[in-house]
Amino acid sequence: MPRPPFFPLTPVLTGLLRHLGRVPLLRFPVPLLRASVLDLAILTGHLALYPAGIIQERRATPLPPETRRLPAEGRARPPVVLIHGFVDNRSVFVLLRRSLARHGWPYLISLNYSPLTCDIRSAAELLGREIEEICARTGHGRVDVVGHSLGGLIARYYVQRLSGDSRIRTLVTLGTPHEGTAAVPLANAHPVVRQMRPGSPVIEELRLPAPGCRTHFVSFWSDHDQLMAPVGTARIAHPDLLARNVRVSGLGHLALPVHPAVATRIRQALEADLVPDGSAVVA
Repeated sequence: MPRPPFFPLTPVLTGLLRHLGRVPLLRFPVPLLRASVLDLAILTGHLALYPAGIIQERRATPLPPETRRLPAEGRARPPVVLIHGFVDNRSVFVLLRRSLARHGWPYLISLNYSPLTCDIRSAAELLGREIEEICARTGHGRVDVVGHSLGGLIARYYVQRLSGDSRIRTLVTLGTPHEGTAAVPLANAHPVVRQMRPGSPVIEELRLPAPGCRTHFVSFWSDHDQLMAPVGTARIAHPDLLARNVRVSGLGHLALPVHPAVATRIRQALEADLVPDGSAVVA
């Protein structure tokens, strides 16, 4: 598979960042400016990949009902379901998917939900049906999920409010507004954006008790994520959830699904049983 088109920008971007770091009149902190420039470069490459990700990926033909399946639990890694963010599609996971495949994950499924989605609850119900189909097709009783931004919120709603903890073993979220985000106020015209605001009914539902929840949560949040306002809103702080928050330093919102250091930590999270140990830092 050819490399994504934004990689050739790296030498130019590196020189530009070095130059920006020497400019004395910048009004913005240099780390924030660097993260913003990197996000812009990633956006440029992602726009080139976006058309290829519009179509839902092809699914393997299901086995006939009478086919005897070997038990999958304990002998293979569970399927990993990748869920994109708002107004995006599965193309955002090209690099992460490649990383997981190279390190031995046999089942990788990138889902597209409709760009016309207007309700997180309905999207979570649809996700539940997709996961049931994946479990039936692969023979696994549970899956792991990686959700970017809104995708993580949809998956979390499925886990907490629709009994999805019986199907999702580990949920990794990347820049997900778990406590709601106040960024981009002009986007309030969209009902899903309103559901992602602090204090919305959906956010309040996710604060309700969730005793006995079986899903492990790993939440990556960045100190330079300009779509999370405040940035700490991407952390999970729920007393009933087995969760670990991982602070990512110097990356913007769009860099989270593509940065190799984050990909490494995602693989580690999916390989290990989660033990809450405070916050970790990815430099």
